[in-house]
Amino acid sequence: MTKIDATDQRILRILAREGRLPNLDLAARIGLSPSACLRRVQDLERKGIITGYRASIDPAKTGITFTAYITVGLNQHTKAAQEAFERAMARAPEVRECHNITGAVEYLLRVEAADLVAYKHFHTEILGALPQVERLTTHVVMGSPKDDRA
Repeated sequence: MTKIDATDQRILRILAREGRLPNLDLAARIGLSPSACLRRVQDLERKGIITGYRASIDPAKTGITFTAYITVGLNQHTKAAQEAFERAMARAPEVRECHNITGAVEYLLRVEAADLVAYKHFHTEILGALPQVERLTTHVVMGSPKDDRA
C-alpha cells in the first residue's frame, strides 16, 4: 500500500468530485503552487492511485429510471462457477457494478434499467437463466441522498 499524506488525500477528494478541475484551480484550493500540485497529481497517477477520470452521468436523463441492488447466491462454490458468472455479468450492460462479497451470498450487483419492465426482462431472461444462480434478492433503490462514487 502506498502511503499518502493529507495533501494528497485532499487532492484525491477534490478530484473524485471534480475530475475536470483545472490544475490552477486545484492548486489554489489545496494551497500549492501549480507546478507542485501538478507533480503531486502526476505522481498519484504514476503510482496507480488515480486510475482514470470519468464523467458523472445522470441516469434519468439518459432514460434509466430503475436502479436496484441484487444479492446473488450461487449453487456451486467453485472457481469455475464464479468465473462463468463474472463473465456473464461483464457482458450484461445493465450490470453497472459486480462485487464478490463475503456472507450468505457470493455477489452484490448494481443494476440499472430503463424501467421495471426492462429490469424484469434482465432478472428473468438473463440473470435468472444462468445455471450457476441459485437465489436472487432484489433491493430497489427509492432514492440516493448520498452517492460519492467517483
